[in-house]
Amino acid sequence: MDQLMAMRAFTRVVETGSFTRAADSLNMPIATLSKLVKALESHLEIRLLHRTTRRVVATPEGADYYEKALRVLIDIEDIDTAFRVSRATPKGHLRVDVGGSTARDVLIPLLPDFMQRYPEIRIDLGVADRPVDLISGNVDCVIRGGPLNDSTLIARHIGNAEMVTCATPGYLKNHGVPAYPQELCNGHKLISYLSPVTGRAFPFRFGRHGEAMEINIPHYLGINESNAHLAAAVAGLGIVQTFEYSANAYLQAGTLTAILSDWRPAAYPFHVVYPQNRHLTHRLKVFIAWLAEVFPAALKG
Repeated sequence: MDQLMAMRAFTRVVETGSFTRAADSLNMPIATLSKLVKALESHLEIRLLHRTTRRVVATPEGADYYEKALRVLIDIEDIDTAFRVSRATPKGHLRVDVGGSTARDVLIPLLPDFMQRYPEIRIDLGVADRPVDLISGNVDCVIRGGPLNDSTLIARHIGNAEMVTCATPGYLKNHGVPAYPQELCNGHKLISYLSPVTGRAFPFRFGRHGEAMEINIPHYLGINESNAHLAAAVAGLGIVQTFEYSANAYLQAGTLTAILSDWRPAAYPFHVVYPQNRHLTHRLKVFIAWLAEVFPAALKG
């Protein structure tokens, strides 16, 4: 038995809760992974995993072994990295998850710089507004906007995005230009962004002189994807509140007009997020460092 490989197989099963997802993430046949875990259990003479029809979970002994094995694997990775990094070019495969408008307007325009710096790194981008499960989703890191509520993740702040409230000149000509947020309640057609998780509409948020307020009225149109949300405003369907970096080109061209500029809400924070029990590869480290370098300015548009 290759005990080191067996430890890697076991820890990944615990992290993903699935033999299939663990095998996929390690690029090995599921039969091979299963044999490694069984051999490890035989070697230790304990049962490490409890298998149910829905999920695989660690036994109490398995949970204890997982913590110790993970520390060993991280130490080995650190030793290897210390000797390789100084003379090795980062290489390999990165899997990154990012929201639709952030991918289109921020990350993808920046990527040629990263690819030129690190030509031996390949990237798979998962582009969707619905947040992915970092563990079972087999993803190295996620670029997320908004508050972070998961204490099991490590997050590095990579900038803030300004929000803008806007509509087409044609819409404003027909419906009037609101002078303050409460006027949105007077017959205006609001295009709300719907949470891809809950389906609930995000309120229109405003702030001025330390005073914050929310406008939470029934929307005229609700959309749960960021690029389509902005497209609805460009089509003249109503008023949106969106990221300034997404709307900038339309604002500069006069296709959209900013309104309620004196009532801008607080800037929207962005983070790159990864699991705290996942060892950072050299390629992920340079990607995170690159994001911290280039993302803040790009988010400002």
